[in-house]
Amino acid sequence: MAKSTQQGGNMDFLDELTKLVFLEDTPEKSDIIFIPGGSYGTLAHTAAKLYMEGYAPYILPSGKYSKTVGHFEGSKDEPPIFSDRTFATEWEFLKAILLADGVDSASILKEDQATYTYENAIYSRQVTDRLGLHIRQAIICCQAYHARRCRLYYEVLYPETRFLICPTITRGISKDNWFLDKDKISTVLGEISRIGGQFHQIVHQYGAKKEEIPQGDTQMAKRQA
Repeated sequence: MAKSTQQGGNMDFLDELTKLVFLEDTPEKSDIIFIPGGSYGTLAHTAAKLYMEGYAPYILPSGKYSKTVGHFEGSKDEPPIFSDRTFATEWEFLKAILLADGVDSASILKEDQATYTYENAIYSRQVTDRLGLHIRQAIICCQAYHARRCRLYYEVLYPETRFLICPTITRGISKDNWFLDKDKISTVLGEISRIGGQFHQIVHQYGAKKEEIPQGDTQMAKRQA
């Protein structure tokens, strides 16, 4: 629903920006659940819940640590049982939460080299190819404000796959409140800037040709997510 200004005009542009960034789908039976890295354990909790409800047989958390930081900073939202522990990678952290939530260790696949979002998609594709998994439909468990960019990257690497977004609200940023706070506005508009900036090379390389992405091609993944 369009927001209204005090002057009586509508704020349809806010609705359009919200639709651009925030995505959410009803979960369906899928081949895998992807978690595109990060320090928020709530992403793993969301994935574990979907797994326990039978939506997918595998979960693939992806992530080493942020390229800009150079090490895993630790949990940003978990209780001491996790926040006081030392984890070498995002994958190790997310796996620990998945196990604690009852996910079978054999169902947790491993990708612990990615340092930004595009690499999450690139290296996840390498993992599923190596295991001979044909991903027809997949769920992505990501941060709510990160949804559009995550799906775009995974669609580049999995052009044959249908993706469903099952997001988690982090940092208090949701589709209903992002425009009410200066910091939230900066974060969400920053996502829009990244979508525009980071896809230049991808679109130039593949847009005109509309060819299938060479799997595992990391040469154009130079921009930081």
